[in-house]
Amino acid sequence: MSDQLVQILEGNTFVVSDERGDIEASSTDPTGLFSFDTRFLSRWVLTINGQRLTALSTDDLQYFQARFFLVPASGTVYIDATLSVIREREVADGFHEDLRVLNHQDQPVELDIRMEAASDFADLFEVKDALAKKGSYQARVAGNSLVLGYRRETYERETWISATAPAAVDEKGMSFRVTVPPHGEWSTGLDIVATASAPHELPGAPIGIKAHSTHAVRRDMARGLAKWLERAPTIECDWKAVQRIYRRCMTDLAALRFSTLTMQGRALPAAGLPWFMTIFGRDSIFTSLQALPFTSELAATTLMALAERQGTRIDDFRDEDPGRILHEMRYGEVTAFEERPQSPYYGNADATMLYVVLLDEYERWTGDTKLARDLERSARAALNWIDEYADLQGNGYVSYQTRNQQTGLENQCWKDSWDSISYRNGDLPGFPRATCELQGYAYDAKMRGARLARQVWKDPAFADRLEKEAADLKRRFNRDFWVADGGYFAAALDTDGRQVDSLTSNIGHLLWSGIVEKSKAKSIAKHLVGPRLFSGWGVRTLAEGEARYNPIGYHVGTVWPFDNSFIAWGLRRYGFKEEAACLVAGIMAAAEVFDGRLPEAFGGYARSSTMYPVQYPTACSPQAWSTGAPLLMLRAGLGLEPEGEHLVVDPALPLLFGHLEILDVPGRWKQIDVCGRGHIDTDRVTKTR
Repeated sequence: MSDQLVQILEGNTFVVSDERGDIEASSTDPTGLFSFDTRFLSRWVLTINGQRLTALSTDDLQYFQARFFLVPASGTVYIDATLSVIREREVADGFHEDLRVLNHQDQPVELDIRMEAASDFADLFEVKDALAKKGSYQARVAGNSLVLGYRRETYERETWISATAPAAVDEKGMSFRVTVPPHGEWSTGLDIVATASAPHELPGAPIGIKAHSTHAVRRDMARGLAKWLERAPTIECDWKAVQRIYRRCMTDLAALRFSTLTMQGRALPAAGLPWFMTIFGRDSIFTSLQALPFTSELAATTLMALAERQGTRIDDFRDEDPGRILHEMRYGEVTAFEERPQSPYYGNADATMLYVVLLDEYERWTGDTKLARDLERSARAALNWIDEYADLQGNGYVSYQTRNQQTGLENQCWKDSWDSISYRNGDLPGFPRATCELQGYAYDAKMRGARLARQVWKDPAFADRLEKEAADLKRRFNRDFWVADGGYFAAALDTDGRQVDSLTSNIGHLLWSGIVEKSKAKSIAKHLVGPRLFSGWGVRTLAEGEARYNPIGYHVGTVWPFDNSFIAWGLRRYGFKEEAACLVAGIMAAAEVFDGRLPEAFGGYARSSTMYPVQYPTACSPQAWSTGAPLLMLRAGLGLEPEGEHLVVDPALPLLFGHLEILDVPGRWKQIDVCGRGHIDTDRVTKTR
C-alpha cells in the first residue's frame, strides 16, 4: 500500500486512495471511503476533457487532511502543463474535497470537468474474502445531489454526493462545463456523506445534505490534535530521531482513536488500518498499556468499553462465555445478518486476563481507585473465567478451541494465523492448545487481581486465594513447559500434554508476566538476544532454524515491534538491563528507517545482511500496538515503574540515545520530569551472546 494515501478520522471513518486522490476499488482492494466497516465510495475518479490526471506531489498534511497536486497527462515523460489541479481532502462524516483548477495561459480555457462516482457498499469482510453481495443497488438524482444506495431487507446504506458549484448530475457522477479566465481559477467544494438505517445504525444519519464548512472542520480537527499533543509529555533527546518518532507515535495514536456508538466523546485505540478500524480487545489493551506513561485516557475508555460488552452467556456461534472479554466488534452487513459472529466475537484466550492486568496497571499509574472499584464486578468475572471456562482440558492451564467451526478463529492467542504454533519439525498440534504466554497472563492476572482485592476492593480472603492459585500455577508451569535440552519454555502443550517444543518470542512475554523462576530467567534472556531469535532489529516471532521459520512469514519469523516492546519490559522486570537496551536500540532504529511509523511487522532478516528492515507485504500501517511500541520502549529504557505514590526511574539506555529527558510524565504523582543518559554499548552485548 505504499502507493496509496490513507486519511482517517479517529478510527470511525477513513479514505484510501491512489496518489492522484482517485479511488478505483476492486472487489478485494481496500481502497475507498469506509465508515463503520462499510465501503461507502468505491469509485471517485476525476477527469478533465476526458483525460485522467498525473500526480506531481501528494502532501499528507494531517492524519485527517491531504492535498494532491495534479496536471493533465502529457503522454510523454515531459511535463509542460498549462493547467494544474489541486485537490484538498478532509475526512469528517464522510469527506469534503475542495477542487481547484488553475489556468496558467494568457487566454481563457473551456473545460469539461467530470467526477465519476460509485459505491459497492462492500462489508470489509466481503472485501477481504471476495464475498458476493446479496442486496440491490440504487442510484438517483435528488435535487443537486447524487444518491447512491444499497438495500437488503431492512438494512440500508446510502452515500450522498453534492457540489457547491452548479453541476449536471447523473447516476454515475457529476459534470461541470466551465470557462477558466486567463491566469485564473475555478473551484468547487464536494461533499460525500455516509448514511445508514437498521440494523447497527450509524449515528447522526442525515435526512439531506449540508455542505461542510471546510474552515470550521479544519479548525476543529487541528485544535483537537493540538490539545492532544499539548497534554502529552515533552521529549528532548540528543538522538533527534527519538523526538520525531515520539511525535509520529502520538499523532498516529490520535488518528487511531475510535469512538463507540455508546460512548461518544470518549475514545479507545482501534487496532489498525485498513482492516481493523474497530474495537479489538487484545489490541486496545496492549496499546493502552504501552501508552500509560504518556496518556491514561485511552486505558480508562478501553476498560469501560470492554466491560460494557463483556460476555454474559454461553454462545457457541460467538465463542462467548460469561466474563470473557471480546476479541472484535464489527458493524457491517455480514455481521448484521449473522453470517459472521463479530457482533461482538469473543474468540481470544488472552484479552480476558489482560483486562485485569490493564486495570491494575492503570490504577497503579493514575491512583484512580474509583474506576478500579466501579469495574470490580467485571474484573472478578474475568478472573472467574480463567478457572471456570478457560481450562478446557481440566489440567489447570488456559487452553483454546473455537466452538464455531465455520468462521471461528483457530488460533486464539496473539499469534492468530493458522501456522503460528508448531513443533520443532514443523508439524502442527491439535486442539485444544495451551500456549505458554497464556499461562503467564493468567499468573499475572491473578497476582494483580490479588493486589486490587487487598488494596482497593478490601477483600483479603480473595487476595489470599488468588495468590495461592498463582503460586501453584507458577510451580506447575516451570515444570511442565520447560524444554530441558534447549533451555527455554515450549511454545505450548498439546492435547496430550506433550510439549510443542519450538523456540518462539513468546518466552519474552513470560518474563513480562513474572511467571518465570529466577533460576531459568538468565537462559531465557540469552535466547532473546541470541542469533536465532534476535535479528539485530528485533526479536523474531519464530527462531531461525525451526522447520517453519520464514523471515517474511506472518508469525513464523517476522519481527513485530509490539512483541518486542513487551519483551523489553519483561527483560527489565528480571533485571536484564543490557539485553533490554538491545531491543530498545533495534526497534527505535527501525522506527527511524520507517520515518517514525513502525508497521505491524517487518522481515526477520539478519541486520548484518540488510541495510534496512525489510517491509512486510500487507502489514497494517498505522497499527495501534506498533504505534505504541516506541512509547513502551522509552519506558523500558528509562526503567519507569510506579511504586506507591512515587515513580521509580532506573535508566539503562543504549549509547546512541545520549541524553534523554521526558518532561511532565503524568500519574498519581501529578506530573514529574525524568531523564537518563545512554551508556550501554548494545553492539558489544549482542556480540558476546
